[in-house]
Amino acid sequence: MQTRLADAPRRRVVWGISLVLIAVTALLGAAPGAATATTPAAPPVPVLSWGPCADPGDGFECATARVPLDYRQPDGRTIPLAVTRRLAADPARRTGVLLLHPGGPGNSGVDFARNSYEALPASLRDAFDVVGYDMRGVARSGQVECWNDKEYSAAVDAARGVPGRGALQGAVRQGLEFATACQQRSGDLVPFIGTGSNAKDIDLLRQALGEETLSFYGRSFGSYVGTVYAAQFPRRVRAMVLDGGYDPRRYADVPYAYDAGQFVALDAAVGRFLDWCAQNAAACGFGEGRPREAFEELKRALDADPVITASGRPATGYTLAYRLMFNINAGKEIWPYLGEALRAAQARQGSFLLSPPSPASFDFLNVNTAVECADRVYPASPLLLGALVSAQAAAAPLLGPPIGLGPPTYDHNHAPACAQWQAERPSRFEGSYRAAGSAPILVLGTTGDPDTPYQDSVALAGTLDNGRLLTFAGEGHTAYNRSACVSALVTDYLATLALPARGTVCADETPPGPLGRRIAGIEVDETRDVIPALR
Repeated sequence: MQTRLADAPRRRVVWGISLVLIAVTALLGAAPGAATATTPAAPPVPVLSWGPCADPGDGFECATARVPLDYRQPDGRTIPLAVTRRLAADPARRTGVLLLHPGGPGNSGVDFARNSYEALPASLRDAFDVVGYDMRGVARSGQVECWNDKEYSAAVDAARGVPGRGALQGAVRQGLEFATACQQRSGDLVPFIGTGSNAKDIDLLRQALGEETLSFYGRSFGSYVGTVYAAQFPRRVRAMVLDGGYDPRRYADVPYAYDAGQFVALDAAVGRFLDWCAQNAAACGFGEGRPREAFEELKRALDADPVITASGRPATGYTLAYRLMFNINAGKEIWPYLGEALRAAQARQGSFLLSPPSPASFDFLNVNTAVECADRVYPASPLLLGALVSAQAAAAPLLGPPIGLGPPTYDHNHAPACAQWQAERPSRFEGSYRAAGSAPILVLGTTGDPDTPYQDSVALAGTLDNGRLLTFAGEGHTAYNRSACVSALVTDYLATLALPARGTVCADETPPGPLGRRIAGIEVDETRDVIPALR
């Protein structure tokens, strides 16, 4: 992949921050994990009583698995996990179970499996029972609440696309308020929603399903869940696809450095879109040849005079940045629609970029922040918090200031809450990520990924003892079913265990197309995640 000269200064900023943080972490030391004097007994295997789902009709059946709240007390209090499955369409060809994990954290795995089923190739639907579950703290499995809808609405409605003086102090204050609310409203659950326990839940599901091994597809945060599962249960992996990989050690142990990479990857992706607009003014329709300047002007204009939406809530420059953060994930094919939506916002007309986060969004964002705070240890230094959050926002000028200095929402800006987290972390995973002894694991990395930077997939493949990297040279978040080349190789691997050749690069991203073509990537609701249908 060629390096863009314009991106080089930002990369130097990110790696400079990373080097400082590695040194700081070495000096301060990571927070100690929960001590265990003895190995707990094996927890009871759940009994799954399958029956019709609450909304039947798609061939899936549903059940509830009861698993330990605290794996240090395997015979103690349990919590329910919602599980769904659809049996292999061709019993004679049945290979086993394919567990689909949507990531987030905060997305419903039950919905992900059911909504993604038809996008899977027939060969996988024939050979696998397709299974999904809502992980602990999500949706049907005991929704975590930190801020309520009124508090979240007030925070995001007051946020600005171009934050003014005092924004950093406001973000730190809101981070503390959020962390305190998590402890007050969900204090019995939030210590136990980390990925170490989540992975143990998956292995209990494997046993409850009667399987010796699992096949697993996890996207985005689901790649970290899969990594931790393979690390804890390497011999139980039949096949595993980790799409949009996390660098697990940096994510969990050097979180400021990980966040810095995400901020720059997001800003670089938006920048490439705006550069396309500059070079393709007619196809984009926004900015009249100067889209970067027009974007900055639009944020300021919306801050000064918000659009009042049908719900009565304001759409500000922050709303624009928040929506663009999610929709840029769809890749090049959506670029003409982003241009059209920016132009509509400029004209103060209806635009999916002017949709304030909804109550369903708040459910997602509560979990998204809380799970990552349970997984990650930020140094407990107010000075470091202020300095590095400011540096990250400055390194990503398009979206860094509104997202980094706004209220607790999505991945990039968890530091103000997590650095002031008040719950213990007994469910955090603290072991090796090598997954020594596992079957080969396929990691998918997209070179222009705005959400999980490509270098993280490279690092993950190198961390795993048996990792193999498949590269998608394209824009957008994750790769499966966004590339016919990637999808064919992944499907073959899941079905036959045949890995792509080392160094394989797929470069068949759908290019920007004319307006009017059916596009599945536009989403106002960021909580709905599906495997796209391959065209």
